[in-house]
Amino acid sequence: MTLEDLVRLRRARDLMDRAYAEPLDVPALARSAHMSPGHFSRSFRAAFGETPYSYLMTRRIERAKALLRRGDLTVTEVCFAVGCTSLGSFSSRFTELVGRTPSAYRAGPDDEGAAVPACLAKIHTRPVRNGEAQRSPRP
Repeated sequence: MTLEDLVRLRRARDLMDRAYAEPLDVPALARSAHMSPGHFSRSFRAAFGETPYSYLMTRRIERAKALLRRGDLTVTEVCFAVGCTSLGSFSSRFTELVGRTPSAYRAGPDDEGAAVPACLAKIHTRPVRNGEAQRSPRP
């Protein structure tokens, strides 16, 4: 991978960070990086360790967590505010990454990390990918 490719990939990643609520897909992101969709996906995964879709969903879930903690929006409103178009897919992905449903997360105690500095709390509470969230034991 060339330095120019890395610069293009970082621009696409920055686009996802800024415009996470926009309807972004791999072909649109690949166009922003001046790459074919297949080459973009492979290169992104090689450079950042996850697929573009996974990275984008992690950003969306991070923002959704903040909106749910605020408490003034419904789960459906949060879903659409972060750029998801399906409440079912949003809820499934949120549960997979966070380990709790969006409703349970919003209703849960907010003081779990109150004494932790924000910079450390962000690292600790970042959603994990690919089902790595701890699941509660089943009865």
